Amino acid sequence: MFFRHVRLVALAVTGGLFISGAALAAPCGDSSGGYEAWKPAMAAEAKAAGVGDRGIAALMGTSYASKTIAADRNQKSFKYSLEKFMQVRGADTIVAQGRKRKARDAGFYAQLEKNYGVPAGVLLAIHGMETGFGGFMGDSNVVSAIATLAYDCRRSDFFTGHLIAALKLVDRGVIGPGTIGAKHGEVGHTQFLPGNILRYGVDGNGDGRVDLNNIADALSSTANFLAQKGWRPGAGYQQGEPNFAVIKEWNAATVYQQAIAIIGQRIDG
Repeated sequence: MFFRHVRLVALAVTGGLFISGAALAAPCGDSSGGYEAWKPAMAAEAKAAGVGDRGIAALMGTSYASKTIAADRNQKSFKYSLEKFMQVRGADTIVAQGRKRKARDAGFYAQLEKNYGVPAGVLLAIHGMETGFGGFMGDSNVVSAIATLAYDCRRSDFFTGHLIAALKLVDRGVIGPGTIGAKHGEVGHTQFLPGNILRYGVDGNGDGRVDLNNIADALSSTANFLAQKGWRPGAGYQQGEPNFAVIKEWNAATVYQQAIAIIGQRIDG
């Protein structure tokens, strides 16, 4: 539900191909007025970037997501003090539930740490912070949300790459034109933006597909993301410790980074 994964200004949308929002020519806008005229221009750019017929059709079927724009301009909680942020986000509840989940599925989390080096507390802190352990994974059309943010001038460069990725995910059947996610187009238990699904998504349950609405896939993908960003197995992750820099890659807000570190440590004990 919040702006996250800020490192993908230019993301790999196919093997070896990098698409930057700045390289795309479709004009941005500051209101809904130009959105319908923007779609065919964006469709041409998407097609040139390798998006197929299904992805193009999904783009042309989108609607301007006014609730997404409202959410993007009203992220007040990131301005709270750490104490207030922890209170508002229910840190104590996340810790309690996280400990129970770690104990209940100890083998699963131990295997994730063996595979990726990331301890259970960090993954559970992210899972709890992002969606309340899957309790609320969003109420917005993913493709419309991402397309609206790509069209909107405020952060068009950042979200255009994720739009191309979303349309390629539609082509591949990973998401559909009607897939529901968070206000900024994030998907699943730990709220991956589309470009990050393409780049870091993992089939954690072995069914042959990446589905971020599946806990095993979502947490495996989250652990893979952190590992690929440089997580050092066994090193600390509090502020001033080596892995805190990797937590910064997950979210741009300082209070969010601090909260993940503190909650994760409390879960890990």
